[in-house]
Amino acid sequence: MTVMKTKKLIIVGDSAFAEIALEYFNADTSYEVVAFSVESAYLKRDRLHGLPVVPFESLEQAYPQDTHDVFVAIAYTQLNRLRARLADAARRKGYRLASYVSPRAFVWRNVELGEHCFIFEDNTVQPFVRIGSNVVLWSGNHIGHHSVVRDNCFISSHVVISGFCDIGENSFLGVNSTLANNVNLGRDNWIGPGVTISRSTEEGALFSAPAAEASRVSALRFFKIRE
Repeated sequence: MTVMKTKKLIIVGDSAFAEIALEYFNADTSYEVVAFSVESAYLKRDRLHGLPVVPFESLEQAYPQDTHDVFVAIAYTQLNRLRARLADAARRKGYRLASYVSPRAFVWRNVELGEHCFIFEDNTVQPFVRIGSNVVLWSGNHIGHHSVVRDNCFISSHVVISGFCDIGENSFLGVNSTLANNVNLGRDNWIGPGVTISRSTEEGALFSAPAAEASRVSALRFFKIRE
């Protein structure tokens, strides 16, 4: 089903996330993406996917605020501070900030959602969840009932946040990480891939799981394969 395009959007960023945002906004929303924008110090090309890439500092000169919205497609650089800074700068320029919620995500009817969020497909967001502003939920996460995800967080993929959790501002949760019930994650936490958190954490904590080591026995020898 084709969605009628009634609004125009500028994507700030030109990374892989920006390319993905282009696909999703164009496919699923009433937004037509008309340009990309980056800060002039990082401007290395003038077109991407056939659209202009323009300096962020002079964005409003080419794309008026009353007819264009902005989405900042920056991942978790500087513990999400770069995305937060550029979103705030766009807001101060007078732009409205866009959000994307995939029609293939399950978001319960009483979920509270802040501005400038991006929720990918296959997320399950249960009743009474509150999600702040400038939050990214990549694909396949479970956000349990009565939990809070505060501003400027990045939840990667296949993360389980159980019920009654509180995720502090600016935090990053890596692929396949898990939080047990009633965990308060301090602000500015970095949770690495595959980490399980069962107790509340302090501000600025960093957790990483031990890296897997290859066995001394090769896969071919283990399965008795001779070539």
